[in-house]
Amino acid sequence: MPEAVLAVDCGGSGLRVALAPRGGPASAATAPLTSCEPVRTGARGIDAGHLLEQLLPMARLLRADAGGADLRAVVIGTAGLATLGDDLRTRLPGALARELAVRRVALVADAVTAYAGALDARPGAVVAAGTGLIALGMDLTNWRRADGWGHLLGDCGGGAWIGRAGLEAALRAHDGRPGGSGRLLARAEAMFGPVTGLPGKVYPRTDRAAVLASFAPEVAACAVDDPVAAGILRAAARHMAESAAAVCPTAGEPPVALTGGLFRVGEPLLVPLRRELARQVPHARLVPAEGDPLHGAVRIALALANDSLTLPQDEHLLHVVTEKSD
Repeated sequence: MPEAVLAVDCGGSGLRVALAPRGGPASAATAPLTSCEPVRTGARGIDAGHLLEQLLPMARLLRADAGGADLRAVVIGTAGLATLGDDLRTRLPGALARELAVRRVALVADAVTAYAGALDARPGAVVAAGTGLIALGMDLTNWRRADGWGHLLGDCGGGAWIGRAGLEAALRAHDGRPGGSGRLLARAEAMFGPVTGLPGKVYPRTDRAAVLASFAPEVAACAVDDPVAAGILRAAARHMAESAAAVCPTAGEPPVALTGGLFRVGEPLLVPLRRELARQVPHARLVPAEGDPLHGAVRIALALANDSLTLPQDEHLLHVVTEKSD
């Protein structure tokens, strides 16, 4: 029976699950199966039962397609592990051992899978930016994180931060206050309707961070010829670079990679970000991300299965929660 590892990327839009042969590279992983239903969060945090309802059928299908592969490791990368992972830590190891006869299981913060996907096990730093923002650095001994505190307390420079700043500039223009942008006001009304109704469309929403982040591409589109929008992106770039500088190793010329959907807005954000990184972390090298968080989960699973995991273990970031003897 072939041996394989299972990698899971659990995010705000659902699950992505891939299988990789134990003896192969991470690039040999299957095309992922996906679930578009976000895993619920309850009183004990991320709902392990709901995650298993989605994961187990996909895992069994992937195993069957691989000739009934013997799973040597499962890695589940998920957002909110540190503060919302109690139910996962309690229930997943036993359930996966029972249902999939898995030998080793690890729960991993999505920032770590993003890091492993971008840089593998090299010391350096990664800025992961989507709806939120977190920077993670590693020196082979310890992890260092900066920001990732959510849209109400932080995530400075992330998609929700940019979107909120853009909508504030639109409302300033509507009111006639300084710092407003007529271009952003027009974009906001095209997207949300009259801005007088904007509070009612944002405040009651449980996904308001995503609603705010949805306006970030509009800010980037205006930044080419709108000084207010351009100023918002310069400020976002400064915040990102500050987080990168806080976590980047100080020795040598460590690589810094950017990963996450926010960077798809392109040069209006990347130009000021490159400038800020050169100013705030001049000893670092900006490098392309090698892969995404699912690729990182595959890499970690292969290393775990092959006893070659060199990334630092940490209860809140990368925690091997069970190990069954061979």
